[in-house]
Amino acid sequence: MLRSRIIPCLLVRNKGLVKTVNFKDGKYLGDPINAVRIFNEKEVDELMVLDIDASSHNLEPDFKMIENLAAECRMPLCYGGGVKTVEQAQRIISLGVEKVALSSAAVDTPALVSQIAVKLGSQSVVAVIDVKKKMIGGNYEVRIHNGKRSTGNCPVDFSQQLANLGVGEIVVNSIDNDGTMKGYDFKLIDKIRQSVTVPITVLGGAGSLDDLGQLIKKYGIIGAAAGSLFVFKGIYRAVLINYPDRAEKDALIGEHYNVL
Repeated sequence: MLRSRIIPCLLVRNKGLVKTVNFKDGKYLGDPINAVRIFNEKEVDELMVLDIDASSHNLEPDFKMIENLAAECRMPLCYGGGVKTVEQAQRIISLGVEKVALSSAAVDTPALVSQIAVKLGSQSVVAVIDVKKKMIGGNYEVRIHNGKRSTGNCPVDFSQQLANLGVGEIVVNSIDNDGTMKGYDFKLIDKIRQSVTVPITVLGGAGSLDDLGQLIKKYGIIGAAAGSLFVFKGIYRAVLINYPDRAEKDALIGEHYNVL
């Protein structure tokens, strides 16, 4: 049975849990291990952890931190940040992580996607596409290094390239909607969803369970990811790790699953 997944995304900086708005001003929230423990109790579908400074600071993955997270995590774990070689990806998978996410490396070294897919299987390699709308013309563009570096890549064309390279999943992350809690960018999702057949997860903008429900209702089987929604509560954005309970999750996913 394939069902939509509801996925918390944790951002890590200097081993600490942070949350950004439009990829800026990361607010420190605490120890990511504590967040993982709470998500364990809430029976989360899957967890995504992204080290947001590793690639932009040319650092390799923090393998000790990853090992600690994987040892604590009782749900499938996807890790991204600083991965530049097949050997690094292999090491991360050997620590108990199910998926390795590439972002800037997928832009700078597209062949790495195929190399990891061949070595570890397509199901183990994920591409995170950080997308921003251009001020002039309103076209979308893929950006890397926390949104600071322009790539000139069209997200639709780049998604098709990644699919051809054997990526197992594409995470579409809206820089403009990041941390705003004002809803997903459906126009962006439409463009990419229509262009590829690989599984897609959407990140950036979810502010309520209704936002997740709208995404799943519109697209069927999809990954509904969020950061702020699962670490903040209320209009004052008090830090509180949360996740829909079983009844709420069943109501959100509803009939949107396939039986194989």
